[in-house]
Amino acid sequence: MYSLAGYGQMIADEGRMDAYSRAMQRAIGRESIVLDIGAGTGILSLLACQYGARKVYAVEPSSVICLAREAARANGFADRIECIQALSTEIHLSEKADVIVSDLHGVLPLLQQHIPSIVDARSRLLAPGGKLIPKRDVLWGAVVEAPQHYDRITKPWMRERFELNMDAAAQMVTNVWKNARVTPEQLLTKSCRWETIDYLTVESPDASAEMTFQVERAGTGHGFVIWFDAVLDDGIEFSNAPGKPELIYGSAFFPWSSAVGLTAHDTVSIDLRADLVASDYVWRWETRVYGHERERLKAHFRQSTYLGSPLSLVQLRKRSDRYQPRLRQDGEIDLQILQLMDGTRSNQEIAQLIISRFHSLFRSPREVLTRIADLAEKYSQ
Repeated sequence: MYSLAGYGQMIADEGRMDAYSRAMQRAIGRESIVLDIGAGTGILSLLACQYGARKVYAVEPSSVICLAREAARANGFADRIECIQALSTEIHLSEKADVIVSDLHGVLPLLQQHIPSIVDARSRLLAPGGKLIPKRDVLWGAVVEAPQHYDRITKPWMRERFELNMDAAAQMVTNVWKNARVTPEQLLTKSCRWETIDYLTVESPDASAEMTFQVERAGTGHGFVIWFDAVLDDGIEFSNAPGKPELIYGSAFFPWSSAVGLTAHDTVSIDLRADLVASDYVWRWETRVYGHERERLKAHFRQSTYLGSPLSLVQLRKRSDRYQPRLRQDGEIDLQILQLMDGTRSNQEIAQLIISRFHSLFRSPREVLTRIADLAEKYSQ
């Protein structure tokens, strides 16, 4: 979830907001029904009303939707904006939308449930012939010389100050990509298109393709960067590419396991995959660096974000398909709380029952009520 300051930064991002404003003005007419997915504080919903929408559904799972509701009232749009605190995949509308607008990007469009949410909204909530904003995202990559970003990742684990061996961590940290800004002068190759996500046709949230680069100048390769061009409508777009006006998104720096000295005409082949697993993506990148005319293999790395997080033997054992789980005491408490949430008891009444059963485990009734409220917020209707 974004902070309120983060939402403010998005609104202040002129490149992003100008593009959305122009695309929405083009798409929205006097009788338009608009669905705003991930509405946040409601800025795009308010603009939709300014541009003539008859009805706007502002959908946002976090409590910041209350600010969108207040903004609708303050701007005289309370009768036209309906604020819904939920995931878009959980809602049902009495009418289909002529326009669905969203900005569920992070640094990259492949973020959590972004694509499944758009696929679901397109199939269930968009009227025939309706429009999606954005229409597509095009993702690009290039090999980069970025010592400052690479050192920030790797140097804390080197034996420079205390002569201690931290190799176990050093092997992990280059398996995680980072938000970074680089300049065109840091690119060692031309850009190569990795993937195009057409939101009118996309079905799978996963992406996989190989990129092949020719090194254009000698330098030290530290990895590669990925960025996107967001096409909101034909002729209306913005980009977080190196050298473009700075946006809130940054770009994604994928480090290599070690830096590689490159010379002009070396070839770099990168097989990059992104697979949605549960609620987030697992990224894998395999890199091969060849000398001039591929006469020798200079470097070969196999990396994955799966390898970038410490996993203890206890964690791995519990994720095994043969593991037979049994609830701990705190799990038993949560289970009983959930079973008592049958629509006939208040939180206070549930708290009294839980305290009577587990009176020695809680320091105060407030502690129990807080736990119940957290579960109610997450699971109750």
